Amino acid sequence: MADEERDLSSLEGRCGTCARFVRVTETIDENGEVRRSGQCLLGVWSPPLYETNTCGQHIRRGQVKEALRASTPTRRAPAGYDRAASHARLGSASQVRAEFTLPEEITDMDAEEFRQVLRDVLREELGVGDAALGGRWEGGEMVLRPGKEGTAEKRIPIETLFHKIVMIRDKLRVLEQKVNAHPRLSDEDKVQMQQYVTQCYGSLTTFNVLFAERAAGFAGQKGDGDD
Repeated sequence: MADEERDLSSLEGRCGTCARFVRVTETIDENGEVRRSGQCLLGVWSPPLYETNTCGQHIRRGQVKEALRASTPTRRAPAGYDRAASHARLGSASQVRAEFTLPEEITDMDAEEFRQVLRDVLREELGVGDAALGGRWEGGEMVLRPGKEGTAEKRIPIETLFHKIVMIRDKLRVLEQKVNAHPRLSDEDKVQMQQYVTQCYGSLTTFNVLFAERAAGFAGQKGDGDD
């Protein structure tokens, strides 16, 4: 129990303590350490996500209602509004009911359709999305062959490498949006940080050859070539 509490305290603010972190599985790496991975209910970040991952949508387990309540804005009455007179006109405060009707296209959806719509909206808002691997690379491997004799080479499925590259691309896009929307950064700071992000894109244009659609890859500064 003490070990579990210590682990949870070290994962504060991370996926391991998030209410959206589900379908968790445990694996033991080559060093004998246990790694827990799972899925995110938001559906934006592709699995596997590890318990040490972080994002800006963390909600601690057992605090979902409190978090949703805190994120709901409180409406203030406009200037000159007479609450008592308004209640008198309506009969009484207990008779006042806020009516809200969901559109029929939402109420007619099943759970899977609703998840897909929510997933699409989140992807559009965050600037992320699916990317297809070029057909000629499917089933391929990346081989890391050391220069030292007698040392084993490392083989990585290209699908695994491509998945990691797409995740880097998506996180850079989210970073761009957060920088551009940050209220405390000056325009000069935003331009400077945007240049750093663009340079990161430029460094990664080499991997554009893996994308089925080149437009889905990285776009750096003019002059950044695809090696």
